[in-house]
Amino acid sequence: MREFSYAKAVDPEEAVRLAGTGARYLGGGTNLVDLMREEIETPTALIDVSGLAQGITETPGGGIEIGAATSNTAVAAHPRVRHDYPMLARAIVSGASGQLRNMATVGGNLLQRTRCAYFYDEAARCNKRSPVSGCDAREGFHRAHAVLGVSEQCIATHPSDMCVALVALDAQVDILGPAGARAVPLEQLHREPGDTPHLETVLAPAELITAVRLPQATVAANSTYRKVRDRASYAFALVSVAAALRVEDGTVSEVRIALGGVASRPWRAHLAERELLGAPATAESFRRAAETEFRAARPSRDNAFKVSLAPRVVADVLEGLIR
Repeated sequence: MREFSYAKAVDPEEAVRLAGTGARYLGGGTNLVDLMREEIETPTALIDVSGLAQGITETPGGGIEIGAATSNTAVAAHPRVRHDYPMLARAIVSGASGQLRNMATVGGNLLQRTRCAYFYDEAARCNKRSPVSGCDAREGFHRAHAVLGVSEQCIATHPSDMCVALVALDAQVDILGPAGARAVPLEQLHREPGDTPHLETVLAPAELITAVRLPQATVAANSTYRKVRDRASYAFALVSVAAALRVEDGTVSEVRIALGGVASRPWRAHLAERELLGAPATAESFRRAAETEFRAARPSRDNAFKVSLAPRVVADVLEGLIR
């Protein structure tokens, strides 16, 4: 048993003051507690932020602000989210179980760590868990691993469904830390592994996510989320797609595409989006654009199927948005 201290913060400023070296912020604990049991995370202090920044509010620009301690269930059930950002509601309910979604927080979802089996196996080499030790996933069982944004040091995928939708929606993350407040586009929150896969986000020590903001986007009302997985529930994505589409006179006038299950971070498909703007809204155009996104893919022995599966899923999802 490793000893650690515990404190419950009354506001974000107190949480930051309490978070010294070796401390971790505790929301719902659905990932952190598991990591502590496995001794992958060994904090010297837990700062409970579960009572901070809950709820969803309207912003002056017509978007919404989601408090970081809001439960996943509350976000998915919110009328404004369901009506204006349906891809987000669908992404959330496709993840985990109802019990976990009731506990899990938005901030914690953004910061959850990979579910790579080698990361959880202390007998395995894992550069995320133990830097410069090696990556057993590269030659091991890696069917579910990443083909985009990978490196020689790590091929793990980011596990979040919610983050895929948030990236497609141009979400911004509000952060408070010892140096003050700042905002980061969610697409820039997560790092690609490179030579330092243990550094997973751009957060500095003691920085706390306080909220996620979504801008108003009329195209988001015609959106959805599709998750392809090995079983119908409680499984991580092999390929997932968050997409929004607007078609005028048979031509794509606006499109948003983000991918999960294929990359080291929530992956915005910018190449595919650029190719689709002004293109005919057809299955052929959709698939060709998605294939463009995967030209830079670096598949491993057992996950090359994702390079062909993902474009098919993207095309089918976009077709569904014009039916």
